[in-house]
Amino acid sequence: MANTPASKERLTVAELIALKRDGLAFTDQMIEDVVEGITNTTFSDAQVGALAMAITIRGMTTNETIRLTDAMRRSGITLKWNLDGPVTDKHSTGGVGDTVSLMLAPMLAACGAFVPMISGRGLGHTGGTCDKVEAIPGYLTAPSRDEFQRIVKKIGCAIIGQTDDLAPADRRLYKIRDVTATVESIPLICASILSKKLAAGIDVLVMDVKTGGGAFMKTLETSRQLATTVTDVAVGDGLRCNALVTDMDQPLASVAGNGLEVRETIDYLLGRRQKRLHQVVLALGARALVEAGLAADISAATTRLERTLHDGTATEKFAKMVAALGGPTDFVESPDEYLQPAPFITDVKATQSGWVQHVDTKHVGITVVRLGGGRKQPGEAIDLRVGITSIPSVGDRIEVGQTISTVHAADENSAHDATRRMATAIQIADQPIAARQPIFDY
Repeated sequence: MANTPASKERLTVAELIALKRDGLAFTDQMIEDVVEGITNTTFSDAQVGALAMAITIRGMTTNETIRLTDAMRRSGITLKWNLDGPVTDKHSTGGVGDTVSLMLAPMLAACGAFVPMISGRGLGHTGGTCDKVEAIPGYLTAPSRDEFQRIVKKIGCAIIGQTDDLAPADRRLYKIRDVTATVESIPLICASILSKKLAAGIDVLVMDVKTGGGAFMKTLETSRQLATTVTDVAVGDGLRCNALVTDMDQPLASVAGNGLEVRETIDYLLGRRQKRLHQVVLALGARALVEAGLAADISAATTRLERTLHDGTATEKFAKMVAALGGPTDFVESPDEYLQPAPFITDVKATQSGWVQHVDTKHVGITVVRLGGGRKQPGEAIDLRVGITSIPSVGDRIEVGQTISTVHAADENSAHDATRRMATAIQIADQPIAARQPIFDY
């Protein structure tokens, strides 16, 4: 990337956009001006979108990304913690059927970590953890700062949404990226994730970088590049970070949709675990515990995490977190009394026997959005009831007439559209297909 000619005068927003459009690097002062303009809204939505597109196409150096991350962190307050253990968090770059955060936060808390998880909303075709927990009646995703810190200190974990005073520059940029085809930019992904995590005052972060057709990074090469960049930028901003690259060429679990994924979380905590999902949960959690100094190695960390599931301490942490944030005190015991079902539930049947060759993950995610479970415009309300269940995995044996997905819809027309789309999203081959491994070496 070319160097920027020295200038003593501040550039206008149009000049800043043009500079990045032409492939030049921002100076530290230019980055400060950009973040200030995004935060105080002197940059219009159109200008922010144009700038995001220029960055997406032209990229940023590692130093630019470090500076952008730090400036976005400083656009709001930074939380301070006084706790008897490491402040730890996990983040995913976005997937379909990815409920890992909901399970892992209470598991890490049960191991002695403190997990102030400030989560995002759905982005593009991928789901958002903040949207998922809002399917729980009464659950407050925007508690006061004091209440948030009190709950984390008392229980060990709290999953909330991004607040107005934490990295507000990212809050606005995130919404605009979602609807301007600029989600895939590695510098913007890094700055978005890390500015929030740094503002949350965490000590340790474990990153789940998705790869494949349902991820924003489509190839293993670009996913590894993102993992490397995130780790480098995190370290450059003073945060201990470990990253894994995981498969998103098929949904991580058999369920996609906000309330449905919360129900899947309860099943997982109570012992009904899907293998691929469980592997990713343990792999990420183990790295977090080792990085946080709570386990000597991956093997010991994995054993600790599994123990929290077997002895019920992770389930207990989840239940206490839900109750503390305003949800039902008996939610874990009676989730079906509180999670609203969709009015129309329709099965999609296989028209041939064979083995699942491919599940078009992005197609599944877009189908959930079309059902009303995701946003087409910033701030749009979503239907927390809808989604897809019974999604098969690559390599599964299928018989003709077998259910290969179940659509949960708000009305008959959207149910019909989704069943048609799901029938094309799942491809069946005549010959056996090997199951896909969920974790790649990084």
